[in-house]
Amino acid sequence: MELKVNGKTHQLEIESDMPLLWALRDELGITGPKYGCGIAMCGACTVHVDGRAVRSCSLRVGDISGEITTIEGLGSPEAMHAVQAAWVELQVAQCGYCQPGQIMSAASLLGVNAEPTDEEIDRAMSANLCRCGTYPRIRLAVKAAAANLRKSRS
Repeated sequence: MELKVNGKTHQLEIESDMPLLWALRDELGITGPKYGCGIAMCGACTVHVDGRAVRSCSLRVGDISGEITTIEGLGSPEAMHAVQAAWVELQVAQCGYCQPGQIMSAASLLGVNAEPTDEEIDRAMSANLCRCGTYPRIRLAVKAAAANLRKSRS
């Protein structure tokens, strides 16, 4: 099985029905995506496949066609992604467990909608659960990241 993860191609000897989350964590040692519920409901395992946010706990590796990006590959060695930078600047995280999934969902949203409304942010982010309740700071960080992305593009 061949998987392209964070810009690097990996050859893995795994079953095609293995969840992507286990391939990432157990086979490749990529620990940003977290196991939460195992049924694609909490969002802790969110990664991108070709820029689209997906739940890696319920996605079989055999069903993937495209490049996988995890939180580790979202930014670059030289600079964080705008969403990551906003998370740090606004001190969004408390416990931090859900934050990689939150950030990946936010980055996916901003990839298709550069100026989301509060309602659009809430709708896009509502599938990611945060037991600490940092939702108001998450919304502020998404708005800040959107503004920074727009500024950098102009």
